[in-house]
Parts: sequence; structure tokens; C-alpha cells
Amino acid sequence: MLKKPDWIKTTLLAGPKRKFVDNILKDAGLHTVCQEASCPNMCECYSKKTATFLIMGNRCTRNCAFCNVHSGKPLAPDPAEPAKVADAIKKLGLKHAVITSVTRDDLEDGGASCFAQTITLVRKNTPGVIIEVLIPDFKGEEGALVSVLKAGPHVLNHNIETILRLYPQVRPTADYGRSLKLLLRSKSLYPSVNTKSGLMVGMGESEEEVLETLGDLRMSGCDYLTIGQYLTPSREHYPVKEYVHPSIFERYRKRGLEMGFKNVASAPLVRSSYQAEALFIE
Repeated sequence: MLKKPDWIKTTLLAGPKRKFVDNILKDAGLHTVCQEASCPNMCECYSKKTATFLIMGNRCTRNCAFCNVHSGKPLAPDPAEPAKVADAIKKLGLKHAVITSVTRDDLEDGGASCFAQTITLVRKNTPGVIIEVLIPDFKGEEGALVSVLKAGPHVLNHNIETILRLYPQVRPTADYGRSLKLLLRSKSLYPSVNTKSGLMVGMGESEEEVLETLGDLRMSGCDYLTIGQYLTPSREHYPVKEYVHPSIFERYRKRGLEMGFKNVASAPLVRSSYQAEALFIE
């Protein structure tokens, strides 16, 4: 395993605000992708009284080589979960709420109805909050995507994750073209809904391949983009091939803006929902 450079290291933060977030999540029995994916920014975000909600459990039906979320047979969705998420968002006083999920290929609609119910209740419970959903690909089913869009999220996020060449090793049960088509469908069907995607680097890709992926995302109507350093969760996961220098991240950011993205967050510790409110407002 490669030695981490200084620019990738984080500082652990603790305090009453982080405890406040922990208590709200624990009392409601809610999961966050911050915890399940071992996000390096978890302490920072919790200390700012924000988190990314993970709905439909913490067991994924897929097993991507980069992800720390556990795979296996998940439990049935909790019918009370949408209300719990809406209540937690109100208690946290969020102005921009990010809601994601594990991939639920075991459900007929891939969990789209759970997203729709959660969006609806958040809107009802906290009018004015910006709602961003980070969704799986729903196996390419247009009906599932439409049900989420009909509920009225402000931002529809779906991560491309990596370049096309690495999909067989990194995301063997996903499909690069299917993910691009999902973003294109969203923009075509609901042009007022902002679209967003995220990309990890340091997995063995070239700069040219990254720029090609950015071009593919723009051709698919993607509005917002995040680019961050891949960090392997363990020795059993896909290894880090390179720690990309911050100057290259800045180059990607500038090229993305030149391509027409509304905004680009590109830095080693950037994650898909990291400082999502700031990215959207700017």
C-alpha cells in the first residue's frame, strides 16, 4: 500500500455539535453514508451539524471493489424511515439535505418509491430546504427514475465513479453507459432539476481518460461535478494506484468549468456530498 502524502491527511474533530448529530441519528435508528463508507470528512461534517442520510438499510446488493458499504441480503425497507429522515433534517436545521441509499436490486423498483416518499415528507416537514438525492442506477428502469423526479428533488446526483476502462475491475455489476443514460434522461425529462455526478481518481486512470469522462458527463447534461482522491478502505479492496497531486485536481476543476459545468469541486478530500450546499449555491 502506498504511503499517504501530507495533503490527504485529516484531523479528527470532536465537540458538542458532533455529539448532537450522533444522538439524533442514534435515537432515530438512521444510517449515514458518512459512517458506512468511512468517509474521511465525517468528523468535519458532523461537527458542522450535517450528514448524508443513507436510506433502505446498510446492506448493498452489489459488491463494488472500491466501496466499504457491506454487501449481502438486505432487510425490507422500514416504512417509518422517510418520516424519521424528514424529522432528523428538521432537527438539524439543514438548508441543504443530501439523501442517498445502498443499491437495492432486490426491490421491484430499486427503491425509487422510498426515495420519492422521503422527498415528499422532507418537503412537507421542512419547506424551503434544498433536497439532493444521490441515487443508484435502478438497472436503467426509466419508470423508477421518473418516480424520483416527480417527487421534486432540486438536485439529482448519480456517480459515474471511475473511467470506462476500469469498470470491469472496479464496478463489475454497474454499466458506464447506463449511468450516462440515467443523467441524460433526467435532464431530458425534467430539465429544471439540476444533475450532478462524482468521479474518483488515483485508481490507475490517465489524465486523458479523466477528461474524456468529464466530456461524456457534459454530453449527458450533467450540471455539477465532484472529483476526489480514491482511498482504499482495506487491503481486500481495490488498491490505490496513485495519490494525485492537488495541482492536478485544480487543473481538472478549471477544465470542467471550461467544459460548461455550473460548478466543480475538485480536491483530494472532496466526496460526492462534501460541502454540497456550497457547491450548489456558488
